Amino acid sequence: MAAIDQAPAPPALRILRSTLWAGARLVSIALLLTAWELVARSGIVTPFQLPALSAVLERIWNDAASGDLAINTSVTLYRAMVGFFIAAVGGVVLGMAMSRSAAARWFFDPIISVGFPMPKIAFLPVVILWLGVFDISKITMIVFDAIFPVVAATVIAIQGVERELIWSARNMGAGQRELLWQIVLPAALPTIMTGLQVALPLSLIVAVVTEMLMGGYGLGGAMMTASRFANSTGVFAGIVEIAVVGYALVKAMALIRRRLLIWHQESQNFPSP
Repeated sequence: MAAIDQAPAPPALRILRSTLWAGARLVSIALLLTAWELVARSGIVTPFQLPALSAVLERIWNDAASGDLAINTSVTLYRAMVGFFIAAVGGVVLGMAMSRSAAARWFFDPIISVGFPMPKIAFLPVVILWLGVFDISKITMIVFDAIFPVVAATVIAIQGVERELIWSARNMGAGQRELLWQIVLPAALPTIMTGLQVALPLSLIVAVVTEMLMGGYGLGGAMMTASRFANSTGVFAGIVEIAVVGYALVKAMALIRRRLLIWHQESQNFPSP
């Protein structure tokens, strides 16, 4: 007996399933926020130690109404994204050079091997001495931190390209430029994207940390200002704001990855809604 193919689900049913699945994934967050509100109002801790979630949300609303939230968020995102893009371009170019040139690999490989595991925040005092406490120093620290995972991912990705693809392209007359842009980079793109997905939240983390240490506008700077005035609600509001921004960046990068790799096998592994 011939197998009977299952009819595809109607679009409305697929949208409903997708919505329910997305809502189910937020249950843990909802439980955490509920527990936060209940513990804060139970009297176990003081409002200074843990302000109620409702008070924190009210502070965020007031910051948004006054324009402070938009200013601080845009400043932090500007620093993080500029540093990320510089690290992304520089990391991919350097990784390609190390993969294609023995001299470049001989020179840069020890630097990458030593610098990758090292906490780069140790160089912050030197950067402040050289560049001051303005945007250039913050962006420099972001690039310094975020470039290492991009370089490492690019080197691993290019070295992992199947030799058969390269040999076949060469046998068909592909030159070095065609080989790089049409064979090597597309095949290495999934691993390179993984390095970029690591570097993006790292850029935001370093942006916030440098703002905390150097001061000025930004989400990290606003948190430290609130801390100096013993404003616990303002500090927790900054934590929530940073969490939301970080979550949005990670989801945006995941969406970009799926769009860029729609041709790749990994895109077929995502469960259909």
